[in-house]
Amino acid sequence: MLRFLIEKEFRQIFRDPAILRMIFIMPIIQLVMMPLAADYEVKNVNIAVVDHDHSTYSRLLTQQITASGYFKLVAMPASYTQALSYIETDKADIILDIPQHFERTLIRENEAPLHMSVNAVNGTKANIGAGYLNTIIRQFNTDIRQHWLQLPRHSQQPQILTSNTNWFNVSMSYQKFMVPGILAILLTMVGAFLTALNIVREKEIGTIEQINVTPVRKQYFILGKLIPFWVLGMISLTLGLIIARVAYGIVPVGSLPLLYAFAAVYMMAVLGLGLLISTYAHTQQQAMLIAFFLMMIFILLGGLYTPIDSMPHWAQVVTRFNPVSYFIDVMRMIVLKGSGFTNISRHLGIMAIFAVVLNVWAILNYRKRA
Repeated sequence: MLRFLIEKEFRQIFRDPAILRMIFIMPIIQLVMMPLAADYEVKNVNIAVVDHDHSTYSRLLTQQITASGYFKLVAMPASYTQALSYIETDKADIILDIPQHFERTLIRENEAPLHMSVNAVNGTKANIGAGYLNTIIRQFNTDIRQHWLQLPRHSQQPQILTSNTNWFNVSMSYQKFMVPGILAILLTMVGAFLTALNIVREKEIGTIEQINVTPVRKQYFILGKLIPFWVLGMISLTLGLIIARVAYGIVPVGSLPLLYAFAAVYMMAVLGLGLLISTYAHTQQQAMLIAFFLMMIFILLGGLYTPIDSMPHWAQVVTRFNPVSYFIDVMRMIVLKGSGFTNISRHLGIMAIFAVVLNVWAILNYRKRA
């Protein structure tokens, strides 16, 4: 009997071109486009430099800032008041005010002040841009001191030189960091949205009444709804991995069978969530709104854009009940780090609990009328 239910679902899915587009074409387009736009690296920060000193050091500092590739010099106004108008009209993001006698003060007193004003409407861009500028100023300061150490009037001082090595993502590519997480989100959207709409759609068109008067047990009915989308979800994962390799050159470092094994358990949990939503909703509109509400929480508190460790404590507690956060973490661990079963065993155990609880809940909550 289960076989006939599964066959019915596959026929129903392939008769609806919109569902096929949602399962295959939509994730492909999003996976190609989103990693190109989702970039943590802030570039083209507009800066206005007010140089009251017009000295060699002030010119060198300005040149070092513009040569970094992160800043775009939009103006060099004569006063701070004029520069402030650039921020007020959103033509500049940062103002660097170099005071008079900057070079003379630096040589005589070994330190000199600089004033920085940042447009903080966009807090992320302000923090990162200010961090870039502080780093450049520190490097400029280091270069000056190294130059002074070569002069006879300064005694040689010990220096500490550091070197760094990037592990797992050697090129520090944001695309390699984002693609596994975005693939996890797309797989969740396909599973949760489609299954949430599945039973509700049959309620609206009336075909579920025909199922209700048959001797089909509700657990078989739920499984018949779940298994076809589970298979299609695994196909979507395969297409996503192929796109990641062709478009971005991302080849999983870890075990593909381990990745598929975790994805299989994860899809069971997500599909169970979608089916649970469909047992509560009475219309497709209700199901979509509930699924959209949960997806927003899953995405924003899933660690895709914001590290979970940087969230408030209450948000970190909420992420423990977010299945997406575990899948994003495992995707990055296997694809980028090459983690093995021991490293993801805790995530796998928690996901198995999610799958059992959500699917049992969906089966118990489904009311089959005789």
